[in-house]
Amino acid sequence: MCRMRELGRGFGYLVKGQRWVAQHGKRFGWGLLPGLVTLVLYAGALVALVLWGTDLVSWATPFADDWSGPWTGLFRGFLTALLFALALLLSVVTFTAVTLVIGEPFYESLSEQVDISVAGFAPESGLPLWREILISVRDSLRIVVRAVLWGVLLFGLGFLPVVGQTVIPVIGFLVTGFFLVEELTAVALARRGVRLRDRLALLRARKTLAWGFGAPLAVFFLVPFVAVFLMPGAVAGATLMARDLMGESTDDPDDPDDPDNSADPADPEGTAGDGAGVTGAAGGAPHPAGGGAPTGR
Repeated sequence: MCRMRELGRGFGYLVKGQRWVAQHGKRFGWGLLPGLVTLVLYAGALVALVLWGTDLVSWATPFADDWSGPWTGLFRGFLTALLFALALLLSVVTFTAVTLVIGEPFYESLSEQVDISVAGFAPESGLPLWREILISVRDSLRIVVRAVLWGVLLFGLGFLPVVGQTVIPVIGFLVTGFFLVEELTAVALARRGVRLRDRLALLRARKTLAWGFGAPLAVFFLVPFVAVFLMPGAVAGATLMARDLMGESTDDPDDPDDPDNSADPADPEGTAGDGAGVTGAAGGAPHPAGGGAPTGR
């Protein structure tokens, strides 16, 4: 499958997810609550950083008190700006993870309803809610660590002339988008027994598909209130993408506007040539029909 088609397919899942939520309006209102709670927490933390960030930097750099001339102010001003920039980067990277943890029961239910609307049933993990939340937190922390390391690297490369102001921001959105997709598809894939390393393998095998979904979402998530409103649809769209990654049908029979409903009968899922099937990059991850409950994400 050509890269442009994969990009378009990924973006299409983002659009279809928003459309699914719009057609099931009762679930949309409740879906805003986890994002609103996360937004309030992050806004409070950033406001506190603005108010007391300078004092924090001064406390952490007592060795600069005796510097002569303007160097003390310039040095601490640079560190304050760097601290705030890293905080913004961290907030964008972790917003989805924190929102998914806070809204775990709701987003699990939303993802299950998307599966039911497509296939008539939803795979179940067989795990108690508390264990699902613990696994979600553990895997989210692993992803956040990876994303932060990438963020620090790209932030440093951003100081390179020309390349740092052109190529690096694009790479940054692609990297952020990839990790956003991993977090969002984890809701559906974890119920299918697909562990973290296998989820990453699935997404690496179809990076262009992930970028088509995640890169535009990363841009939208730069605007806080937009992130709140898009979260439910992003989870719905990521569930459809997870079905694609697992080689399952993504057609919604209740949606007459779904372009996949008019797909080629010889290839109804449009997956010919993808190289991603039920046991493809995931190294034998179980199909829903297998009924295997995961021992961990």
